[in-house]
Amino acid sequence: MGTVRIAQAQINPTLGDFAGNVFKIVKWIERAREACADLVTFPELALCGYPPEDLLLRHGFLEDNRAALDKVLPHTSGIVVVLGFADKVDDKIYNAAALLSDSRIVDVYHKVELPNYGVFDERRYFRSGSGCVVFEVNAVRFSITICEDIWVKGSITERCSCENSVHVVLNISASPYHAGKPAVRRLFFRRFAAAANATLFVNNLVGGQDELVFDGGSFVLRPDGEVLASAKRFEEDLLVMDFRTDTPVTHVPGWNLARGYHVLSSAAPFPRAPIEPTLLPEPERCADIFKALALGTGDYVCKNGFTKAVLGLSGGIDSSLTAAIAVEALGPENVIGVTMPSHYTSSDTFSDAKRLADNLGIRLITVPVHEIFQSYVKALEEPFREGTPGVELENLQARIRGNILMALSNKFGWLVLTTGNKSETAVGYCTLYGDTAGGLGVVKDVPKTMVYELAEYVNKKAGREVIPASVIRRCPSAELKPDQKDQDSLPPYDVLDAILLQYVEEDKAPEEIKGFDPATVKEVVRMVDHSEYKRRQAPPGVKITPKAFGKDRRMPLTNRYLDYELRERQ
Repeated sequence: MGTVRIAQAQINPTLGDFAGNVFKIVKWIERAREACADLVTFPELALCGYPPEDLLLRHGFLEDNRAALDKVLPHTSGIVVVLGFADKVDDKIYNAAALLSDSRIVDVYHKVELPNYGVFDERRYFRSGSGCVVFEVNAVRFSITICEDIWVKGSITERCSCENSVHVVLNISASPYHAGKPAVRRLFFRRFAAAANATLFVNNLVGGQDELVFDGGSFVLRPDGEVLASAKRFEEDLLVMDFRTDTPVTHVPGWNLARGYHVLSSAAPFPRAPIEPTLLPEPERCADIFKALALGTGDYVCKNGFTKAVLGLSGGIDSSLTAAIAVEALGPENVIGVTMPSHYTSSDTFSDAKRLADNLGIRLITVPVHEIFQSYVKALEEPFREGTPGVELENLQARIRGNILMALSNKFGWLVLTTGNKSETAVGYCTLYGDTAGGLGVVKDVPKTMVYELAEYVNKKAGREVIPASVIRRCPSAELKPDQKDQDSLPPYDVLDAILLQYVEEDKAPEEIKGFDPATVKEVVRMVDHSEYKRRQAPPGVKITPKAFGKDRRMPLTNRYLDYELRERQ
């Protein structure tokens, strides 16, 4: 009978911080050793961070990456380590997993299946591997895979595991999060485990990197689809489990599809006290999304060298939710709200901004904008003489507010968080260089209807009214002119979000979008298509939907394909 204790170190590295990442990896190897593990895995490209993008084109980056691997080696005595890194061989770069043991590199596995869709551009940088790595520890046979290798039906990694009678498939992964992604993963991974007839140990990256959030949630899956153990989500964790098999290791002639076979030893004590596997409950949807937004925000702020963040508090639901997420991510002492009332600001929204700041325990700065606005109007009196006042005066107020926030950022080194949601961003209901001015769009990928759900969740989670009920009930308004309401310019948000789901997320043509007034659909599509230039200049935002603006949805700025007036003329 074979018995092996496997640890999965689900860590949050920082891209390019080789010294910091080596320190973290060594620390977690020691934690695995303290847990008497025979073997420990780390996520995909954990040594350098994921995704490294064009840093991979720099020779020095790859040299430093390899030097960092050498620094890990002395800490692998008596334990087997599977570590993700970028490997360069004869001017070819591979997404790789190093098999380390007893202070040496035993073998290196090169990822075979390279994703090149959505947020992934791996074929731009990496070459595909051509064979698998199979090894044995304590009479248990393993193979190594990397992320996409187990998503592709009929891949050579699947066949290798099956044909070589592998007991355990180790998968190191960097699978980014979006709402509903954990269920999608389980579906694909159950198919692989059954096809490979092996128990699957998936170690997924955790942490924020630019717009992406990696949720962790590493787990162990039997060939019959039963989940045996699972790690925490959205935080670092060490998932440790004992694997036992009564199926003896048998020789397979030729080692089909395998580059080599290695028998490795472990210095972990044996026999040892059994360990109970951890199996966590399935996540609740709003809790999952909120944690993703908080992790993405916190890592973006801190990994980019900031300690505090500032945002405009309008008394509206978007800024209220953004502030709550920022407090979750950074702590109330590191979040500053700024209220910038004008002569169009109602007493209700002004007081709600103050109540929210008190409820969250954050500092609130008040900077009135009316006099600043009037000075602009006076300066522009001559060039604005012709015509009647219009949207230029509304946008001017938003740009004044953006300038104030950026001035505070320059003065104190605070990162400005923008508060626009996905629905507004999609149709261009935002002011370029105004409410789009900042360093990170916290709810940029959150549809307006989901903003309301998350606001309710914030209060439910706290067990009290953090976001005032009046904020949640109030009809949305930019408050840039008298009695202004969002629905003066937009369809109701439940209608807008349903149309955007089909047009943006599902790539349906306007004529394929059913159940809505065709004129409304046409107008929404027109606004989306004509607002690409605004989205291109907006700050990055935390991705929580399957198709976010930016890395997922990439449209040309100059584009008449969906200019409906032109199409109708043709």
